Amino acid sequence: MPRKRPVFQWSPMTAAPPDAPSIQPLTDHAGALAWLARDPVLAEVLARAQPLPVLTPTPDPFGTLIRSVVGQQLSTKAAASIHARVEGALGGVAPEPLLRAALEDLRALGLSWAKVRTVRALADAALSGQVDFAHLAALPDEEVITALTPLPGIGRWTVEMFLMFGLARPDVFSFGDLVLRQGLLRLYPDLAPGPAQVERVASWSPYRTLAARTLWAQAARLRQQAGSPSLSDPL
Repeated sequence: MPRKRPVFQWSPMTAAPPDAPSIQPLTDHAGALAWLARDPVLAEVLARAQPLPVLTPTPDPFGTLIRSVVGQQLSTKAAASIHARVEGALGGVAPEPLLRAALEDLRALGLSWAKVRTVRALADAALSGQVDFAHLAALPDEEVITALTPLPGIGRWTVEMFLMFGLARPDVFSFGDLVLRQGLLRLYPDLAPGPAQVERVASWSPYRTLAARTLWAQAARLRQQAGSPSLSDPL
């Protein structure tokens, strides 16, 4: 008879998360791991997981977002190759050279036409002041999303990845990410997609980024065990 999985009953009346401002990056994972392990189902995954490195904010938010756009829907190797070509041809990835470059030249470097449009829009937003990249790190998560998603080709998922891995925000979970949705179903097969899943993930706050990275790592480990092709997980 299969062992019944423990049910995590979380309530703000009985367990309040520690005081951790959502825009401040973590300096270590000790407190986050202890908090997440209150969920016994997630605790089982954490117990088998290899330690993940602590994320640090990028010194170049604009360049980091450009790299993210270039790499979307590509393997890590292909993304790195195209980014290197763009960087080499333009003498660096910055707003001015991106706007000076001819559209056809950017396309010839390996960018799709959709990505050409997006990187040019990002460059124009930076130079016009529509987006103040130097001060994005001071904004709350939702304000960063509001500032960036009006730009063509920049959806919520893109900004959530930027928040996690560019700005090192500790409390982000992307329901637009297929691997994360699959990970939730794997942990909680009886939990219907929708409000119940949102409530479950909310109980991991203010450390949802580390929970998401743990689910990505679990998915990569399971693929490896199954002998499936390795994908590029944003750990």
